[in-house]
Amino acid sequence: MAVSHYLLHADERLMRHVLRWQAPRWLRIWMLASTRGGDGWLWYGLALILAIFGGDDRYAAIGAEALATGMGIAVLLTLKPAIGRTRPCGLEPHCWATLLPPDRFSFPSGHTITAFATAVSISMFYPAVLPVLLFCAVSIAASRIILGMHYLSDVLAGAAIGTLLGYGSVALMTAIS
Repeated sequence: MAVSHYLLHADERLMRHVLRWQAPRWLRIWMLASTRGGDGWLWYGLALILAIFGGDDRYAAIGAEALATGMGIAVLLTLKPAIGRTRPCGLEPHCWATLLPPDRFSFPSGHTITAFATAVSISMFYPAVLPVLLFCAVSIAASRIILGMHYLSDVLAGAAIGTLLGYGSVALMTAIS
């Protein structure tokens, strides 16, 4: 109990600093663009590019991505209300970001789950794109913290869940094909 209390307190302390931080303009733009990319259009665009130019592995890659992100959405829709952790904007208002959260609950980060599920599943079929996809996934995860939507632990849990789902979906897709 003492460890979890300490971690929750550390999460809140970090978020109070983030919510008060006047980030430089370039970082604000990057974080806003990253979080909007994580809304889904980036992954839909990637699936379309793969469908057109993905070669022999395109259907397995798209299937693994769809399976991983679909399972990720199911996990977050189950966990968020069950855990019921209030978002950081419940601590205090953000000093510059005016985005409204998509729901009331914070844990785990859905944007981060889908970003890592997509990055891992696609890069298992196309290893050359791993650095670009990880950059996108990490940017999306960081944006959720910087914009005051999630605590650090929400994002770390989302990255772990998304990574596991990405690997699991690829293993399943390769086992059935």
